[in-house]
Amino acid sequence: MRAPVPETGIPGEHHRRTPPGVTFAVLTLAVGTFTLLQSLVIPVMATIQHDLGTTQAGVTWVLTAYLLSASVATPIMGRLGDLIGKERVFVATLMALAIGSLLAALAPNLAVMIVARVVQGLGGGALPLAFGIIRDEYPAHRVTGAVGSLASLTAVGSGLGLVLAGPIVDALSYRWLFWIPMIMTAGAAVAAHFLIPASPVRSAGRISWRPALLLSGWLVCLLLALSQASSWGWLSPAVLGLTAASAVLAGLWVLSETRATTPLIDMRMMRLRPVWTANLVALLLGVAMYAVFGFLPQLLQTPTGAGYGFGAGITLSGLLLAPQCLVQLPTGILSGNLSARYGGKWFTVLGCAITTLSMVMFAFAHDHVWQILLGCALFGFGMGWVFSAMSGLIVQGVPQEQTGVASGMNANIRTIGGAIGSAVMASVVTAHAGAGGFPEESGYTLGFALLTGALVLATLAGLLIPDLRPKVRAVTTARTSSVNQTETPELALVAGGTLVVDERD
Repeated sequence: MRAPVPETGIPGEHHRRTPPGVTFAVLTLAVGTFTLLQSLVIPVMATIQHDLGTTQAGVTWVLTAYLLSASVATPIMGRLGDLIGKERVFVATLMALAIGSLLAALAPNLAVMIVARVVQGLGGGALPLAFGIIRDEYPAHRVTGAVGSLASLTAVGSGLGLVLAGPIVDALSYRWLFWIPMIMTAGAAVAAHFLIPASPVRSAGRISWRPALLLSGWLVCLLLALSQASSWGWLSPAVLGLTAASAVLAGLWVLSETRATTPLIDMRMMRLRPVWTANLVALLLGVAMYAVFGFLPQLLQTPTGAGYGFGAGITLSGLLLAPQCLVQLPTGILSGNLSARYGGKWFTVLGCAITTLSMVMFAFAHDHVWQILLGCALFGFGMGWVFSAMSGLIVQGVPQEQTGVASGMNANIRTIGGAIGSAVMASVVTAHAGAGGFPEESGYTLGFALLTGALVLATLAGLLIPDLRPKVRAVTTARTSSVNQTETPELALVAGGTLVVDERD
């Protein structure tokens, strides 16, 4: 006898749900491609600068435009998904990513490349939407493990982009850094359209555009100031003015969200302890992660004549970072599964502590290849633990209809942290030029030491996360003088992420 077809919760829509494993495969392809695009261009910025005939200051907008666009789009796309259907908005973000990649592959000049990167940034909504789809489609007891596994891909993909960029450019050209993701994303969009079922859970209301505009305004001002501070100067009028404008707009945004009938981001949700603690950890992790991705390859590529470095090319420096990718994915999958059973707090703390050790090595032990390989392995191991556990905490800690926007803000806060870390690292590393015009080694040492401090704070912040370990109540059995009756427990996921066992008669 066939099982009944599940209801989608949408009037007039009845169809068989896609098996969760198939849905997860589609989500993995889409999220993996998006995260690759975050880092593929980092090692080849000089090549892009030369090909497009622009300046070093001009080519930085290839990264800045993408960062700004993604930071604005991520929470808005997450909210739209909660309102009109996660699978619809997910497909739309993938199509934007594919179109942006096509434009970038064909870009004849810097202006078109910047426009292409802005369009690609709309794909930032893919991650929170994917988390929401998992929560809709998976049984409650499998959600945390699946979300953790997918979350680990975000850092794996970013690291893998650094590894693959060199071989792709050497064998083809830097244009294929966009052609390949375009093909993969277009395929993922088609698969998502046909295989991911319609959202069975949607929130009521509409998009409040005033909070959306204010959110966009303060994020743009803040990230623009941070990303350009190293070239404009930290105390320049432009940076100080943008920082002040960001503070004012952020205050107005909070006020607007508080008064909105249907807020873009529920401030009460943001005050939940699992949410704000996970966001604080995400901010500090972002500071370290993006700075490492941006500056560790530069250290490896520095000629040995400067007194440090390995004189590695793009391909070799990427291969030296490979242990991070090899370790992180299996670690993330293991962390996600264990967090689902035992809670994510202590795995988050453990991951932050291990990542701190890797940063100590990057700061004070980077003279030999084995030190770099060990440091990268520790970095991937720590990030694998923490990303999976932290994403599960967010999903567990909010109502189901707010999964998209909560996950989107967590990803956004990590991006803000990345902008802070990259800007500070750039200022410290480039403060003094050494032999041959390369930065002095002390700049890297001080920069990575500061990142170590950020990770120590992340470890301490992890201790503030509530312990959402599964709590199982003892099952009592009703007995009569003549019949022993065993009751069947039912595992249920309650608000806040605590697992309990309910008794059923």
